[in-house]
Amino acid sequence: MLLYFLVYHKGERRMVAGFSSMPPRIDELLRLSYHELLRATSGFSPENLIGSGNFGAVYKGRLEKHGNKLVAVKVLDLQKNGASKSFKAECKALRNIRHRNLVSIVSYCSSIDSRGDEFKALVYEFMENGNLDLWLHPSGTTDQATSSRSLNLSRKLNIAIDVASALQYLHDHCEAEIVHCDLKPSNILLDNDLVAHVGDFGLARLLPKPVNTSSEQRTSSTIAIKGSIGYAAPEYGMGLAASTQGDVYSYGILLLEMITGRRPTDDIFVGDLDLHNYVNGALHERVSEIVDPLLLLEGDENRNMTPGGETIYGGREIECIISLLKIGLKCSARLPNDRMHMNEVVRKLHLIKDVFLGVRVHQENLEA
Repeated sequence: MLLYFLVYHKGERRMVAGFSSMPPRIDELLRLSYHELLRATSGFSPENLIGSGNFGAVYKGRLEKHGNKLVAVKVLDLQKNGASKSFKAECKALRNIRHRNLVSIVSYCSSIDSRGDEFKALVYEFMENGNLDLWLHPSGTTDQATSSRSLNLSRKLNIAIDVASALQYLHDHCEAEIVHCDLKPSNILLDNDLVAHVGDFGLARLLPKPVNTSSEQRTSSTIAIKGSIGYAAPEYGMGLAASTQGDVYSYGILLLEMITGRRPTDDIFVGDLDLHNYVNGALHERVSEIVDPLLLLEGDENRNMTPGGETIYGGREIECIISLLKIGLKCSARLPNDRMHMNEVVRKLHLIKDVFLGVRVHQENLEA
């Protein structure tokens, strides 16, 4: 029963002492029919289309019978190979996880549509500020309110912490290790307060925590996946199985993209040049050349002008930017064993935030 995958089981979820980021528990999912979702989205109208992915489309909806609650309805395109499997994977991954930085599921629907065809949909809490990709790469085709705003260093730092905290939870604080497998800006949603929520678990894998089991045996039991070009770990391209280290790689690329403003698929990356090498080659002497110019417009009090009129960036802002780039590089190392663990990522990000806020003078043990 799909309901088994989705209903919160109090006895199954391990409680973590001191874990303070859990939102209020949802005792029961809403019971929604196909016709209710049809009405909520005005017949899955193109005007309510807010995104699309590998296995379907997402629509904005309003549940009139439930306090006019706004939701995002992910409708699976069951004609696409792997769509049903994606639906089951997402149900299984979301059945008993709750974290402030994960998108909350409201309901699901497995039914028959008005044409007599099979219909499957997942219903999520609606995020007012869309996905991170729209904020990092606004264009004239995006919503005017969103395209007219940008994320400053403080907001990007908070988002980086939000996403890292979500991955730390998925990797270490669930009954099984949950590997997201498709971490990228379009799968990170921002709420009204610009708090980041990781979503879209259609490619997620659950890795049972081993008990006297070799890593080779554990790895062989997991299906290798590809993820998204530019964000998928290089070992996936060689047929290796999904792993938490793969998520760490994707996170590293995401962090580099947030600071540089360049996608990993940017046209400038040809041959051996990729986002990782692009940042690594400029880290020590040409940082201002690779950083998103909007980030360098902050912190006027920390700027100095040379006699020739050139700007020298200094102070807490540039120190934090360099530290974030170093974390991004370490996480996106080519070899899985060279990457950081998400626990360490979260710890260092909080150190960086302390420096940014002036709580610390410098970042202790950041190079460790």
